Amino acid sequence: MAQPVAFFEVVSPNAERAQKFYGELFDWQVSADPEMGGYALVDTGAGEDAIGGGIGPSSEPGEAGVKIYIRVDDLDAYLARAEQLGGRKLVPPTDLPGDFGKFAIFTDPDGNQVGLWA
Repeated sequence: MAQPVAFFEVVSPNAERAQKFYGELFDWQVSADPEMGGYALVDTGAGEDAIGGGIGPSSEPGEAGVKIYIRVDDLDAYLARAEQLGGRKLVPPTDLPGDFGKFAIFTDPDGNQVGLWA
């Protein structure tokens, strides 16, 4: 069975501006959480089966962009497979706060960042 896109993320050096921009542009509910460093979860209003997202601050100077997260059952196996196919592991499996599971990030052969979520 193919793996579904499960989450999207917008990273910006000015997260508040990005949150306001996307919230107003698409009429999304964007809820920043001070406990998560101002990272905001996004409700697109498209119903329970819709893909959720987040908008947050960049972690490095100059970092900005959009990333998708693919739902997988084994982060390590998919990271290893990505590396076999020419990708590169950036972030090893890492716990998310609360009951949200774990994530990891790799780059494809062109340098595009892709997230995994389990």
